[in-house]
Amino acid sequence: MARKKKKEESGGGGCPAWLATYGDMVTLVLCFFVLLYSFSTLDAKKFEEVAASMQTAFNIQAGGATTSSLMSVMAGSMREYQGNAARPTDSDQTHNTNRVLALVQKALKSELNGEEVTVSVNDRGVVIALSEQVLFEEGSAKLRPESLRILYKIGGVIEELPNDISVEGHTDSGIPTRSVYIDNWGLSSARASRVTAYLDESIGIPQSRLRAVGMGASTPIVPNISEKNMKLNRRVDIVILSMHPVR
Repeated sequence: MARKKKKEESGGGGCPAWLATYGDMVTLVLCFFVLLYSFSTLDAKKFEEVAASMQTAFNIQAGGATTSSLMSVMAGSMREYQGNAARPTDSDQTHNTNRVLALVQKALKSELNGEEVTVSVNDRGVVIALSEQVLFEEGSAKLRPESLRILYKIGGVIEELPNDISVEGHTDSGIPTRSVYIDNWGLSSARASRVTAYLDESIGIPQSRLRAVGMGASTPIVPNISEKNMKLNRRVDIVILSMHPVR
């Protein structure tokens, strides 16, 4: 009697379920360590973009660790890495500010003998205050020819520094007279823009480092109670901003 051949058991197609789960886990771990390596650049914007992309991808995974827990681990690692990075101290910032102050004072040594040109330091950086009498005719935003020499000296210092520059126009509280500008906002903005344009076009300071701000009469240095005080308030401040404000 012929033996009956045993029917071969037919196996299911594809890989076992446990192998698919294991593969997903290995992929997630690999992505996690790639991300940790990329954090060495300390690029916060890049981290946010990558985190958002990973969140979108991981939300479609079934089961396993939640997206929120994975993002928390990565964010914690990022904060720890940044916390270990060298950060400027109060002493470092003071040293940098004093260096900039010394350079400005040296460049403007012959001009710092009155109230028309002054140099000071505040929490924003080094402030060079130039009075209206130095830069402009009354009510005008056209630079006096004699002002170019001072601006050239200031530009020479700024050119050698990496700091950003804020040029801020100020007026007194009176209404502009003998002027094409109908209010102090327009006059202060035009004056700040004119000085900024000089630093850009004549000195070659990159536009990315410059900003022009019209302050109007909002920030007087003395009360507008006399003609002498009002002259002091009509000014342009060139602020050499601190590189690393200490918080």
